[in-house]
Amino acid sequence: MGLVDYAQVNFPHLNLLEKVWWTWYAYWQNDIIATGLLAFWSHEFVYFGRCLPWIIADSLPSIFLKYKIQDQKQPSAAVQWECTKFIVLIHFAIEMPLIVGFHPISTFFGMRVDLPFPSIWLMLQQIVTFFILEDAYHYWLHRFLHWGPMYQHVHKIHHQYSAPFGLAAEYASPWETLLLGLGTIGAPMLVGAVTGHLHLLTVILWVTLRQFQAIDAHSGYDFPWSLRNIMPFWGGADWHDDHHKYFIGNYSSSFRYWDIMMDTVAGPEARAKRLARKQAKTAPKVNST
Repeated sequence: MGLVDYAQVNFPHLNLLEKVWWTWYAYWQNDIIATGLLAFWSHEFVYFGRCLPWIIADSLPSIFLKYKIQDQKQPSAAVQWECTKFIVLIHFAIEMPLIVGFHPISTFFGMRVDLPFPSIWLMLQQIVTFFILEDAYHYWLHRFLHWGPMYQHVHKIHHQYSAPFGLAAEYASPWETLLLGLGTIGAPMLVGAVTGHLHLLTVILWVTLRQFQAIDAHSGYDFPWSLRNIMPFWGGADWHDDHHKYFIGNYSSSFRYWDIMMDTVAGPEARAKRLARKQAKTAPKVNST
């Protein structure tokens, strides 16, 4: 009897996805290998799968150029291919070893891979928490990366493209990849350590959504149906595009509120408002009496 048939017969209480999950871990007989392969290849599938629509959009300017934020800067196929080769190198040389080591570290902080899966409501609560925690971490780290020496030696490579495109979302130096990855994985580990409730499925769903966010923010396109038009506090491509265009400001990853609170919104309009506030504070008061 094969593993799939065994799961069908012996675990009737499990749903189809849970049976596939059990079969995967039973096949490998090693949780570190099973988790590492599952996490890495799901990352690759999601990353390049989500980039594909933006590659198609860039190849069809007659249809999509009107939605392009910086419509004078269209990435060529050669530029995107060079970016892709670098991304693949970073994924295999830097991210894959980290993902393989993710299982023993995360289980130490309370993550589990067993069945049944957590409830949808619990996963939703945790993923929202991950977004909030990662966004705060990303904001302050990103500001630090724009400090002279850190920008020059760590972050500058990511700003090679002043008009970003989807594939460039993870175009970064090895050190930046490590530092930003810590925020993505650190949030679940913190929640797992504090609550004692964290499942690998929740982490994979979180990383998938985080990849969608990062790729869409770098896509260079802003549509009427883009999420930021539904959720005004969402960052979106227009928000991050200004960061690449002006090189400073808009440091948050997913939301806008950190930049608004800390007065680091990018662009000439925000700069003019800051200047007006500064001039208002320093202007001599006129005695009306």
